[in-house]
Amino acid sequence: MPIRPFRRLLLASIAAWAGLVSAGTVLAQTPQRGGTLSVCTIYCTLGPLSWDLADWNWKQADDTGEYYERLFSADLSKAKHRGGKYDFRDNNWIPSEAMRGELAESWRWTDPLKLDVKLRKGVMFPEKKGVMASRELVADDVVGTYQLLAASPKAIKTYWEHIDKVEALDRYTVRYTFNHFNAEWSMRSGYGHYGHVQPKEVVAAGAGNWKNHNGTGPFMLTDYVSGNSVSYARNPVYWDKESIDGRAHKLPFIDRLVVRTIKDTSAQLTALRTAKLDIMELVSWTAVDELRSSAPALKWSQWVEGSGSYLSLRMDTKPFDDLRVRRALNIAIDKAAIVKSYYGGHAELFAYPMHPDWTGYYEPLASMPEAVRELFAYDPAKAKNLLAEAGLPNGFSFKVQVCSCNSDQIDLLQLISAYLEKVGVRIQIEQMEYAAFLSVMNNKTHAPGYMMANAHGAPTITLSKLFRSESNAWNTSMYKDPDFDRRLKEMYEERSEPKRQQMLKEMTREVVAKAPFIWLPTRHAYTAWWPWVKNYGGELRGGGGRPAPVYARVWIDQALKKRMGFD
Repeated sequence: MPIRPFRRLLLASIAAWAGLVSAGTVLAQTPQRGGTLSVCTIYCTLGPLSWDLADWNWKQADDTGEYYERLFSADLSKAKHRGGKYDFRDNNWIPSEAMRGELAESWRWTDPLKLDVKLRKGVMFPEKKGVMASRELVADDVVGTYQLLAASPKAIKTYWEHIDKVEALDRYTVRYTFNHFNAEWSMRSGYGHYGHVQPKEVVAAGAGNWKNHNGTGPFMLTDYVSGNSVSYARNPVYWDKESIDGRAHKLPFIDRLVVRTIKDTSAQLTALRTAKLDIMELVSWTAVDELRSSAPALKWSQWVEGSGSYLSLRMDTKPFDDLRVRRALNIAIDKAAIVKSYYGGHAELFAYPMHPDWTGYYEPLASMPEAVRELFAYDPAKAKNLLAEAGLPNGFSFKVQVCSCNSDQIDLLQLISAYLEKVGVRIQIEQMEYAAFLSVMNNKTHAPGYMMANAHGAPTITLSKLFRSESNAWNTSMYKDPDFDRRLKEMYEERSEPKRQQMLKEMTREVVAKAPFIWLPTRHAYTAWWPWVKNYGGELRGGGGRPAPVYARVWIDQALKKRMGFD
């Protein structure tokens, strides 16, 4: 019989307290095997878009990353809840000092443009009936996957332009020969979204069919129900181990992983509240207070979202070719009030284009020059003066396009409109379906104003993606500066990370001050999980969009779950 709600909440609170006081005991650190982990990832509303790696779809890292491994991954032993200093929430980037070899046992530069990667021996593909017998991973698997992806007509043409050749020197050694150094080599070839290693047998059987998939990772793909779930089982021949209290434990701990697709937000929250979900990776700030009240035993982590919101201003269109106009629109909006009143404090005033988690690359607003700080200080009188100086004493009007799929941005745009009207600037809002919204961006036919959210990417990606002059879909402000392009190129070819960090800090200061966007606050997000989910502290990714390294290390305290009233 179900436990009454009041008693369930009481037990949950007691269990949560007991979990806190026993956190340092040996028992709490003893892994338990078995059980099912049910999760909603950060893409809870979105199921797989394609199973064929040659489609070059970013979402594949989330779906196939449970079984397709990479050369490198995040060193989760350095997570904060394990005594380290990293949150491991970034969807793409791994700090250099927190990267470990996954399929790679070691790597070294044999000369400035040759990188040799030694693979681990004894890493096995499990048997997949009708597709392949169990066999060892070898260098030809790495080379074959690279060649397949590089030859795809859907590949990003510049992604591996720094590579001349990838070859197998022997059974366990892969050599990358570069034509020039690229600071993102470890991400692009090692742990990024397109670093999968796939066996040739899957390609031969038909990589577009999920039933043929098979990899060396901690889980095996066992079922896919479109619009509902993707299910995985423990890989019995998985190679990796987790060290806990000086003892090595074979991974993964759980028997089964179920990744749910739930399109309706209220249904997601109900699934979490009723423990149909063990982990919900992304909980909106709007739902946190209610969940803390109705499910007080839930554990939480707060983080800054990995996408920033902005209103792009086309600098090739009047009056946005005038810096004074762009700066005026920024200071005409009370951004601090948006953080406090619109987001209820659940946002960062300045967290884009660099993310606060990017230590060494991010500079807080207080450290920025006055030309940057001024853009985040509300001053409508000064905004009017700047518009008058630019020959627009009576203001002007312009069109802003926004995706109809993003209700938060539509609401926020209404607030921005109200602020701008106070200084004589009027906007006409055009809501567009997603496909049409992306089409005008890709074709550069978008309106003078273009409201969107965009992923931070990685420290070396974000400025290049948004402001590089060359053919670049994401450059919605039509930013064009040959000297800026030159410095971006130099940054990518700089081998010293401290030097790259300084170069990017200087370029960030410059581009923010030039106000190609109306810079907007970046929301907080939350991750919630039940206390029976052990060896977990809110980590989201192990590099390149992959949650598998995180889930493989989680175990379920079945007894605690039962005591809390959930079977």
